Amino acid sequence: MNTKTAIAAAAALAAAVSALTAAQPAHAQAKEKCYGVSLAGKNDCAAGPGTTCAGTSTVDFQGNAWTLVPAGDCLKYGVDEQNAAFELPGDREGSLEPLERDLPSA
Repeated sequence: MNTKTAIAAAAALAAAVSALTAAQPAHAQAKEKCYGVSLAGKNDCAAGPGTTCAGTSTVDFQGNAWTLVPAGDCLKYGVDEQNAAFELPGDREGSLEPLERDLPSA
C-alpha cells in the first residue's frame, strides 16, 4: 500500500467513526432520576415499599417514586417552571433523592 492510499484509508475511517459518534439518537441523551414529579401510575421505577417498579406509584407526585428526565432538569421542576417540562402544584419541587411527601396512606 502506498502512502496516498494509506492516507486516504485513514481519512475515510476517521470520517466514518466521526459520523457514527456525532449522530446519537435522542434516547441516548444523559438522564437522571427525578423524585416527586410523576403522576400516579406514570413513574419509571422505585415507588416505595409494596410496589414492584414502573407504573406502580399510587399517588400523584409521590415522593419516593422517580421518573427519568434529561440530566440537569430535575431541580428545575417546581422552581424554574418556564424551563421545566411541566409544572408541579403547590410548593412541590423535583428532587434527586427520595422525598417524604405525598406518600400513599398505609
